[in-house]
This record gives sequence, structure tokens and C-alpha cells, in this order.
Amino acid sequence: MRKITQESVKKFIERKPFKKGNMEVVIDGSITYLELHGNRIAALLSDNRMWVSNAAWATNTTKERLNGLPGVNVVQRNWQWVLNGMPWDGKPIFIDKI
Repeated sequence: MRKITQESVKKFIERKPFKKGNMEVVIDGSITYLELHGNRIAALLSDNRMWVSNAAWATNTTKERLNGLPGVNVVQRNWQWVLNGMPWDGKPIFIDKI
């Protein structure tokens, strides 16, 4: 896992602002967002529910950043993204509490 992924995910989980390279953690009220190139790829709600999305960018970088999140395992099989063992179209989906 890349260092920038580790750093940004750590700040995302801690709910602390962060900006480095193409990654940013944005706090908007009670919601914390993880952004890649300005696209929101994850959100952490006040009740610790988290949603993830590929923000319509099915790239290796997006996949690598998402895989840094707890409870998230994204792989690609036959050109189809698979999230935690289930086919996934990349649209926002909630992950169990973290």
C-alpha cells in the first residue's frame, strides 16, 4: 500500500483534515470525505457508517485508495469490479460500521 494511501486513510478515520498530492480529507459538518483528484470516493458519517464509490473512475489508483479503507476489498475479475466478493458498478454503497 502506498504511503499516501496510508496517510490519507489514517486522517480519514481520525476525522482530521488532510491534503497531499492527489488526496484530500474534507470535513463537512458531521461527514468526513475522502477525495481523490477532488472526487469523493468515501464518506464517514457521524454514526460510523461508511460509504464508498469509485466516482465513475475505475482506475488502479482509485482501487488502491479504496483498498486502504477498513472493511473494503476491491478486485477486478474479467473487467468487472468486485467489492467484498460481490460484483460492483462503482456507485456509492454502504460498508458495515468500521
